[in-house]
Amino acid sequence: MAGSVLVTGGAGYIGSHACKALAQSGYTPVTLDNLVYGHRWAVRWGPFVQGDLADEALLRRVLREHRIAAVMHFAGYAYVGESMHAPGKYFQNNTSNTLTLLEAMRSEGVGRIVFSSTCATYGVPRVVPIDEHHPQCPVNPYGESKLFAERMLEWFRVAHGLRYAALRYFNAAGADPDGEIGEDHEPETHLIPLVIDAAQGRRSGVSIFGTDYPTRDGTAVRDFIHVTDLALAHVQAVDRLLHDAESLRLNLGTGQGHSVREVIRMVEDVGGCPVSATEAPRRPGDPPELVAAVGRARELLGWMPRHSDLRTIVSTAWRWHERRQARPGIAAVAAD
Repeated sequence: MAGSVLVTGGAGYIGSHACKALAQSGYTPVTLDNLVYGHRWAVRWGPFVQGDLADEALLRRVLREHRIAAVMHFAGYAYVGESMHAPGKYFQNNTSNTLTLLEAMRSEGVGRIVFSSTCATYGVPRVVPIDEHHPQCPVNPYGESKLFAERMLEWFRVAHGLRYAALRYFNAAGADPDGEIGEDHEPETHLIPLVIDAAQGRRSGVSIFGTDYPTRDGTAVRDFIHVTDLALAHVQAVDRLLHDAESLRLNLGTGQGHSVREVIRMVEDVGGCPVSATEAPRRPGDPPELVAAVGRARELLGWMPRHSDLRTIVSTAWRWHERRQARPGIAAVAAD
């Protein structure tokens, strides 16, 4: 075996897909999750420890007992709107608890970490596509909390020799092509599952926030990346770090954007069902367009998205949500 990797938040959406990818690559994923937003049913490829990142003694014990070679750190809160109303919650969980994890790793001699960061650290883009040298100026506490964590990683590198990969996602979407795991948030805020829920009759419709953006159809444009492709990038980053590569700060996206209206039309096409959409005012802080420059990830990791065309993303998500509706014990069905 290639060794054990601690996956914080491994019972969540992206974390569970990363655990599957790790297992397929010969690693043993060890999931640590407090199950506030994660799901016990999503832990299928390695040991599970229920616990919180604030518990440094637990972290040190898990790192030691499982002989952890590297960490994938997904645990954190990710609701932008909530962060505007409860910034302390986000700085406590996303920033302070990351510091606790880093101190535990330092104490136990674990010197490799892949960090789940976000394009929200860039704020409103000055240019599109956005490359890794774009200024990081978050416009909400969620993005700020992740940026603080990135800065801690860099200072731990300087002071303690930590090797890290900060992977800045754009819009994670889709579901495991095998149908074993998928997206199940409560509350759900992501566009594609909301539109699919509307098409499949679990909600009455969707709102289009902003129809007067300077984009091709007036609605906001986003770069959607399949969750399975994200998971593979994390495994490739672990491989690189364990072979003593330098620290990395990389965007993960496709370099192509799709508008809200284009997503709705694709869901209608894949599902053969109409979607009721209501136009609504822009939400404060929503940029018109977020699209990644992705050359650096391809150059340094050899990473190429393979499932991230919009039809594949929507098709895998559609099948997952159909399965979830047919077998509600797998995941809680979203309420209207």
